[in-house]
Amino acid sequence: MKLPRRTLLAGTAALTATATPAAAVPPHRSLRTGFERLTAEGYALLDGDRVGIVTNPTGVTRDVRHIVDVMHADDRVNLTAVFGPEHGFRGTAQAGGSEGRYDDPATGLPVYDTYGKSGQPLADVFTASGVDTIVFDIQDVGARFYTYIWTLYDCMEAARLAGKRVVVLDRPNPVTGRSAEGPVLHKEFATFVGRQPISQAHGMTVAELALLFNEEFLTSPVRLDTVRMTGWRRSDFYDASGLPWVPPSPNMPTPDTAVVYPGTCLFEGTNLSEGRGTTRPFELLGAEGVDRRWAAAAGELGLPGVRFREAYFAPTFSKFQGKTIGGVQLHVHDRAAFDPVRTGIGLLITAKQSWSGFAWRSDNWIDKLTGSSLVRTMIDAGASTDDVVAGWQQELAAFRKMRKRYLQYR
Repeated sequence: MKLPRRTLLAGTAALTATATPAAAVPPHRSLRTGFERLTAEGYALLDGDRVGIVTNPTGVTRDVRHIVDVMHADDRVNLTAVFGPEHGFRGTAQAGGSEGRYDDPATGLPVYDTYGKSGQPLADVFTASGVDTIVFDIQDVGARFYTYIWTLYDCMEAARLAGKRVVVLDRPNPVTGRSAEGPVLHKEFATFVGRQPISQAHGMTVAELALLFNEEFLTSPVRLDTVRMTGWRRSDFYDASGLPWVPPSPNMPTPDTAVVYPGTCLFEGTNLSEGRGTTRPFELLGAEGVDRRWAAAAGELGLPGVRFREAYFAPTFSKFQGKTIGGVQLHVHDRAAFDPVRTGIGLLITAKQSWSGFAWRSDNWIDKLTGSSLVRTMIDAGASTDDVVAGWQQELAAFRKMRKRYLQYR
């Protein structure tokens, strides 16, 4: 297997940042995003190209200016198009929606909708836009079923078909890049919440994923450049970055949400609420008829880094809209020890044991989220949390070995 392409801007500055002792400079003062490095180099990587950018509301500078507005106002870069993912470029759409094709009122730039498009239809959009290079800059949250990384994958494949180049500007994985955890997708379960066989919590940045996608999964490699961060460490949570948190989607309001999401998003595959329509989505879980027994059962599992509180809430939309329901709230007290995927499995098992109304979604969406039928069938058979987690370890070990080749940070 050939080594991944190195980035044009990953030279001496990156090596210097790696060699600096961690305690010498506070992370929030030393971190520079891919966009910050791109601008510091005067957009040299984009010189002479007509540029389109795939981004959303998270594509901001540390003083919360949108990078599209910044680039549009800068004569050193020829920005000619914007491509919007799920929720849209300016973020006006809820889950499963987009903004369509329009001209951006702030800049006059044409905005093209990528959501739901892949392969040749997306390549045709890139061709029609007239761009030479497609830049990607979106804040990910570190879970396989968060769709922006598959927007990246689809854009890379479509750019290859259209003969375009891709430039990925890196941002932190908000829940660290310490390790990959959880089940690995089986290809027969591939959807837009998981195109390729990576683990449920991948522990990678978008630039690292782009390198992996290019070498392992694309039909043939696309012309790819990645612009690394400097000053980011794999053990850093988002608050170490000093960057502003802009919700990557309407139900990802805080970095705390991102911490639990790789596990509690599994409740989308059940008839319980995953907390959409509350101020604490994915931290609050529940349903009509659930009572204190669930929190008690979850607490008895002894899961590290987290406590469970009996909770009652009334979602303003989504499941159980306007109804007061019972459930649990997760309180993560030690993020370093917390394992979101194991916790999600434990909560599914205890919900099924403590509430007679528990059911999987009729379309077996849980299989798409977990990447196979393993979790669902093992839980239905009465397996313990440890048994279920043990069931994916061999595949996870193989993915970790692959992943290691593409890691760009210590």
